[in-house]
Amino acid sequence: MPAPSSPFSRRRLFQSALAGALGAPVIGQGAEATAADIFAEPGRDLPLVTDADVIVCGAGPAGVTAAITAARAGANVRLFEWRGCLGGVWTAGLLGYLLDFDKTGFAKELLLRLDASGVRRGTNMKSICYEPEGMKVLLEEMCVEAGVKFQLHTHVVAAYKDGRRLNTIITESKSGRQAWRASVFIDTTGDGDLGALAGCDFEYGEAKDCPCQPMSLNALLVCKDASALGKFLHPSDPKSGPYKAEFLEAIKSTGHFPSYSSPTLWQVRDNLLLVMMNHEYGVKAFDAAQITEATVRARSEMNKIVNGLRKLGGVWEGLQIAATAEQIGVRDGRRIAGRYVVNENDVVIGARHEDGVTRSTFSVDIHALSAEHNKKSAYSSRGIKVKPYDIPLRAMIAKDVDGLMMAGRCISGDFIAHASYRVTGNAVGMGEGAGMVAALAAGSHRMPHEVEWKEAAEKIAALPRTVKI
Repeated sequence: MPAPSSPFSRRRLFQSALAGALGAPVIGQGAEATAADIFAEPGRDLPLVTDADVIVCGAGPAGVTAAITAARAGANVRLFEWRGCLGGVWTAGLLGYLLDFDKTGFAKELLLRLDASGVRRGTNMKSICYEPEGMKVLLEEMCVEAGVKFQLHTHVVAAYKDGRRLNTIITESKSGRQAWRASVFIDTTGDGDLGALAGCDFEYGEAKDCPCQPMSLNALLVCKDASALGKFLHPSDPKSGPYKAEFLEAIKSTGHFPSYSSPTLWQVRDNLLLVMMNHEYGVKAFDAAQITEATVRARSEMNKIVNGLRKLGGVWEGLQIAATAEQIGVRDGRRIAGRYVVNENDVVIGARHEDGVTRSTFSVDIHALSAEHNKKSAYSSRGIKVKPYDIPLRAMIAKDVDGLMMAGRCISGDFIAHASYRVTGNAVGMGEGAGMVAALAAGSHRMPHEVEWKEAAEKIAALPRTVKI
């Protein structure tokens, strides 16, 4: 049997992934189907659960925040997640750092809880490094404390409406197909899966159908002595230095130019490192076959780079991959049509809204859209200077479906604004607002669009916290 890193083995992996792509049905992409291409699934009765006021789909940064906030506000909350842990990109995606997090409310509370747990590194409020495993446990503790009923390994696969109003979703899990009913639903899937299932219009990428921002697969590494890698490491606290350029040169010295030309290496704890050093271009976030191929390519490249660095010896001696992310990191998914579209002009002028839920300060961060672009620059702001701007509640309420909210990167916005607000500090701010509005709407038999933001903001300010903020 050839070694796992041999060209023959990699070629077999790619052929296998491609075979899966060719054999998989493509849904919702305009392909013409004949009668032979369609299977009529028989109808059946499903067990229906009606104990929730608010259902949150997706337990990433926005989802856990929304669920905890709604539960603290008195709502009965169910939270569904298809991965094996809470936290989404923070944990299953091994993101490892928090951006645009210098905010009040749940963001501040989470940081204090991370500090108390000893899983946060450094004091820089602009780029906060943390331990993914510690984050998993902390989020589970916070959901249990708040009374959130969460279920892992569960996919949302269908949504049903009564007229315009979403009232039931269907999930698939080891328990089979189940139906769930609630007064209000929140789409925090990142890719807008629930909104699409419910029939909402959406945009994706820069144009009608891409180009879109690339995906990246992160990994945890183990090294022999992190202190010897100091000049290559991203600083946990503010510090100048060409650490990314140094790391890039080290990778290039192995004979490989990485698909992400601004590779970044963080120290998580002791000799445990976190790395981001690959891009996968033009991959649709809602195409399982494309994501499969991208994941295979990314993991192969990661191993090639790490193996090459280890062969250099010296400070790289003993370097190895401890774990790659459970899911490849997605920057560009569906942007569900809302009652307001956060747009480039908002970013440029620093828009203020009476229903401003959270304020984004992060730069316009557009990663290279192709391998050719990557050779010139890994990312660009396109010359746009961000003035802190509000994300309004209206952008988080579906335009086409009543009873449906969004939080996180699947809210209603254009390509440029999305490139700024998509980071997780803003996802947390949106999740907190969505959770409170959903709880108020469910508790008073209103739709989310009938709740005034002022009412929700006052309730958020009065929420009990697990730590003093």
